[in-house]
Amino acid sequence: MERKRDNFALDRAFSLIEGHPPKILAAVLMLAMAGAGYQQIGSRMDARRSPEPGHLVDIGGYRLKINCLGSGTPIVILESGLGDVLAEWERVQLQISNFTRVCSYDRAGYGESDASPLPRTSLQISRELHALLQNAGERPPFILVGHSFGGYNARVFNGKYPNEVAGMVLADSPQEDQYELLPVAWRHFDVELLNRWKSQAEWMPLEIALGIARLKYRTVLGSDGYLILQSKYLKARFNELKEIEISAEQARGSGTLGNKPLVVLTAVQQDDTLRRALSRADFTQFQEIWVRTLQPRLVRLSTHGKQVVLADVGHDIPAQRPKAIVEAVREIYSASSE
Repeated sequence: MERKRDNFALDRAFSLIEGHPPKILAAVLMLAMAGAGYQQIGSRMDARRSPEPGHLVDIGGYRLKINCLGSGTPIVILESGLGDVLAEWERVQLQISNFTRVCSYDRAGYGESDASPLPRTSLQISRELHALLQNAGERPPFILVGHSFGGYNARVFNGKYPNEVAGMVLADSPQEDQYELLPVAWRHFDVELLNRWKSQAEWMPLEIALGIARLKYRTVLGSDGYLILQSKYLKARFNELKEIEISAEQARGSGTLGNKPLVVLTAVQQDDTLRRALSRADFTQFQEIWVRTLQPRLVRLSTHGKQVVLADVGHDIPAQRPKAIVEAVREIYSASSE
């Protein structure tokens, strides 16, 4: 009986199409073609109007985008947080370029960088960054600046290539013990974020291809977002988050910085999305553990570690307090140049 009902429903659906095939199918095809054209033409226009700076460098079968300014040594390497393209560093990079050379880049799948078929762990990312710097002709020593998830990548890079690293800045970076120490409510928030990013990586490519996502983005935010509205970006971002606990253990296993100078910038206020997701009690507990337990553990990675607590700043330090990062880099640059 179920099979008969299913067949009846299918027959009825097909009959609706068969009744007016030219009108229905033609309308669907025209809308799809118009949407795809809107996406392709709009993206090209956005890229010409607001081109991403830098150039593409082949690292062995795929290319990464790198943008370097200024001159001097050590060279500062800016490692972005989850979901951030190299343009997020613009204000920081311009100021650092006044006293030394500084490079930002797009990880595989981000911005104009090609996608990578390899796992998006900190170990793989650090290998790709090393190849990128070598092939781009950027020579050590380096000062690594890791924002958020970028902190894991910077630490793993130091563990693999310790002789190339002169010092490090960790800007509100995670610490690997957080998965056991932070409130359970934060863990639920993290799982919900992973599920949302997974859904976007699976379903949004169709909306992107047909121009629907672009139209929504412009309607809600009033900007183009052409570097973000890409299937490869959504997949790379999701896979980095999916593998983040593996990256955390890779960071743990990378060891310490020894006596290399280290500045840990700690944001107290965090993101509005996190504040809304947690109860007041859970968020207060989160702040206490983040500021007084996890971040000091990062400081102890170096015998010359220092913590700077930014009481009125959220998680996005590069955008909200670029001067704090520039000052931290200048301090390490001065110590490295002595």
